[in-house]
Amino acid sequence: MEHLDRRILFGAAYYHEYQPTPRLSEDLDLMQRARFSVIRVGESVWSTWEPENGRFDLDWLQPVLDGARERDIAVILGTPTYAVPPWLARLYPEINLERRTGQPIGWGARQEIDYTHPAFLFHAERLIRKIIAQYADHPAVIGFQVDNEPGLAIFHNHAVFQRFVDHLRHRYGSVEALNREWGLTYWSHRLSEWADLWTPDGNAQPQYSLAWRRFQAELTTAFITWQAEIVREYARDDQFVTTCIAYERPTVQDEELTAGLDVAAGNAYYRMQDKLALPTADTAEQGWTTSGTWSLFAAADRMYASKQAPFLVTETDAQSIGMSWQHEPAYDGQWRQVAWALISRGATMIEYWHWHTLHYGAETYWGGVLPHSQQPGRVYEQIAELGVELERAGSLVTELKPDHDVTFVFSNPSKWSLQQHPQLGGYRERDTRGYQRIVESLYRGFFDAGRQGHFVHPQQVVDLDPAEYVTDHPILVAAGLTIADDHLLQWLERYADAGGHLVLGIRTGYEDFEARARRERKPAFLDQAAGVWYDEYSTIDDPIVVIGATGGLPSTAVVQDQHSADAEVDKVDHGLAGRATRWIDGLQLDGAEPLAHYQHPHFGRWPAATSKRHGTGRVSYLGTLPDPDLARSFAAWVVDHTVGRSRWRRQAESQTVTSATAADGTRLHFVHNWSWASSCYSLPCDVVDLTSDAKFDSGQRLDLRAWDVRILAER
Repeated sequence: MEHLDRRILFGAAYYHEYQPTPRLSEDLDLMQRARFSVIRVGESVWSTWEPENGRFDLDWLQPVLDGARERDIAVILGTPTYAVPPWLARLYPEINLERRTGQPIGWGARQEIDYTHPAFLFHAERLIRKIIAQYADHPAVIGFQVDNEPGLAIFHNHAVFQRFVDHLRHRYGSVEALNREWGLTYWSHRLSEWADLWTPDGNAQPQYSLAWRRFQAELTTAFITWQAEIVREYARDDQFVTTCIAYERPTVQDEELTAGLDVAAGNAYYRMQDKLALPTADTAEQGWTTSGTWSLFAAADRMYASKQAPFLVTETDAQSIGMSWQHEPAYDGQWRQVAWALISRGATMIEYWHWHTLHYGAETYWGGVLPHSQQPGRVYEQIAELGVELERAGSLVTELKPDHDVTFVFSNPSKWSLQQHPQLGGYRERDTRGYQRIVESLYRGFFDAGRQGHFVHPQQVVDLDPAEYVTDHPILVAAGLTIADDHLLQWLERYADAGGHLVLGIRTGYEDFEARARRERKPAFLDQAAGVWYDEYSTIDDPIVVIGATGGLPSTAVVQDQHSADAEVDKVDHGLAGRATRWIDGLQLDGAEPLAHYQHPHFGRWPAATSKRHGTGRVSYLGTLPDPDLARSFAAWVVDHTVGRSRWRRQAESQTVTSATAADGTRLHFVHNWSWASSCYSLPCDVVDLTSDAKFDSGQRLDLRAWDVRILAER
C-alpha cells in the first residue's frame, strides 16, 4: 500500500464531535506539531450521522477532513455500525441481542445488537452507503474501518438459533449423522428430527458447544466481510479496508475475519509503569489488557499472524486505560519504548486511543493524549518527541518482516473448546483462559530466554510442504492443541521428520475436530515421534518442584553473551529447573530421553519433560503447565539444541533485542532497556542509529538510559 511506504502512520482516534468546546483548528495544529500523520474518525456516532430514521446529516465531518488535508494528516473513516441510535432500538426492539434465549441485554452501552437481523442490516447498509459515497473521494481519506471491535457477545436470539439449525442441517445432512458425530446417545440426547435440537443455554455437550462457537465466529466474519464488500463499491484502488480487532472477543477468529480485508488491525492495550519492567516475576492475569513486557510482544505477534503480514495498531494506551479506578499512566520513555516494540514486530501504524480525554460517558477516565484540561502536558510532549523520531526514521521502518526463533501454533477452536469446557483449574476454580495460559506460558519462556516469537494458525500451514517450512521455522510449538484433525497432527509429525524441532505440550492431540476424545494413544499420531505416551493425567492444586535430569535441563541455566566478556548474562539462578503447575501428564518413556523430573513421591515416577530425535529433526514434550522458571529453562534447552546463539542478544536482564528486515533488505535491530537502571550494549557490528543518525562501530558500547530504546540499522 503506497500510503504506508512514506513512514509509519502516527496519530490518534479523533472525535471533534465529543469536544465540549469548538477547537478543530487548535486540535489539528497540535497534531501537526506532534508530527501526526493519521487520525481515525466517524465510527462511534450513528446518531450524529442519522439523527432520525431517514434524516441524514453527512456534512458535519467535512471540516475535519478538510482541516486534516490542509495539514497533510491522513484520515481513516469508520462505519458507525457498532453503536446504534436510540430511535433504531425503539423502532426495532427485536434487534437487541440476547445473551440467553429470550433475555435481551437492554440498551445503554454499545454493541447490543444482533447484527444478523434483517432490520439492522437494512438500516446499516443504507447509512454505510451514504457515508462512503459522500467521502470516498476525499483526498484525505486513505482507508476505511468497518465497524469496531466486532465479536463482543454470543447471540442467543431466536432467529440466530434457527440459522444455526440450518447450518447444522447443511453440514451434516441428517439428524442421524449429527447423532453419530456428536455422540448424542449419551444422556438420551438423540434427535428424531431437527426441531428436537435444544437451545444452547443449558447445553453440556462439548461437541454442541464447539459447533456453536464456530458458528458464532462465522457470523462475525460474514458481517465484517459484508461491510467490506459494500465499502469497496465506492473505495478508490489506493484505499484500504480493515476493522479494529480486540483479540479476546469471544466470536473473533482473526485469520478468517481478516481474509476479506486488506490489512489486519488491532488493539494493543497494556499495563504500564512497573508492569513493563524487566526482569520481572509478574504473573498478573492477562486479558484485553496485557500485563508484562513479554505479553506486549505476544500481542503484536498475534496481530502479525492474522494475515502473516504487517498490521495496523488502531488503538493503544495514551494515558490510563481501564475503568475509573485503574490509573497507570506511563513513566517517561515508555510510550516511545512500546511504539518501537510494536513497530519491530511489524506495526505500520501507531494510533492512540484517543486524542482528548472525554468529559462525559462511560470512558470519562480513559485518558487521551490531551487531559481533561485540554492543554498539552507531559503525555503530549512525550508522544510529540516520538513523532519526531518516527519522521526521522522515515520509510525504512515500515512494512518490516520480524525475525523469529520459534513459531507457536495458535488454534481458535482449541481456545473455544477449553473455554466452554475448561480442563485446567482442579477443584479450586475452572480456568476459562486455559488454552491461552498454556500457549502464553511457553511464549513467555522463550521470551525470557531472549528469543523472538511468531504465531501461525493451523490452516496457514497444513497445505505447505513441511520440509520447506522448516527452513524459516526451525522450532514449532504446538501446545494446548486439543482440537485438531488427523491431517494437522500428521503434518506436525512430518515437520519434525523433515528436520524441525517440534515442541509439544499438554492436551495436544487429545481431541478431534468435533471435540471427541481420540481413541489413539496420546498424543495422537505423535506418540512414536515423541517417544512418549500417556493415558493418565492429573490436575494439581499446588506447584511441584521440577529438577533437571542428568544431561537434561540445567539446574542453573546460564547463557553467556559471546561478544562481550564482561556483559551481564541471561540466567535462571534458582538451584532448580522450576515448578510444575495445575496439570501433569503421566508420560511413559518409549524411546525419548528424560530432561527433567518431578520431586514428588507419586508424580516422580513420570518425567516432566522429554526429547527424542525423529527423522532429521526432534520432538520435545513438556508434560505440565510450567511456571516462568521452568518455561525459561525448557526454552533455553530447546533453543540451544536447535538454532544456537545469535550475535544480537540481550546483554542484561533488563534488555530485549528484536530484529527485522526492512523492505529494501536492510537489517534492523531494536535494543530496549526496560528498567529504571541504565545498562550498556556492546555492538556486534557497525550500525547507524535511525533516531539520531549517529554512527557506531562494532565493539562500541551503547549507553541505554532508564526506559530507553535504540533503533539500529546495520551499515
